[in-house]
Amino acid sequence: MSAGNSEPLVADTAPTDPVLTGYDEQHHVIYLRLLDAEAEHADWREVARIVLKIDPDKEPERAHKAWETHLARARWMTEQGYKFLLKGRAPD
Repeated sequence: MSAGNSEPLVADTAPTDPVLTGYDEQHHVIYLRLLDAEAEHADWREVARIVLKIDPDKEPERAHKAWETHLARARWMTEQGYKFLLKGRAPD
């Protein structure tokens, strides 16, 4: 699935599995963009609109939940998930 320009669509919530998932592999660029936006202190609404492709004016709860859970997953990737990346890929 894509958003029209080869970027994968985001789920309403990011995974919470204790291991790297296929979803994580498909969305690693989005996670990096979220971390960059956080470092720039970007407003979550702008990030939801641009990075997650969810309009926070039309779907504020969905946009916030997607932003919040994907950012949490991005942080997890920097703390735990990278270990799975070093091993090569997500488990089957």
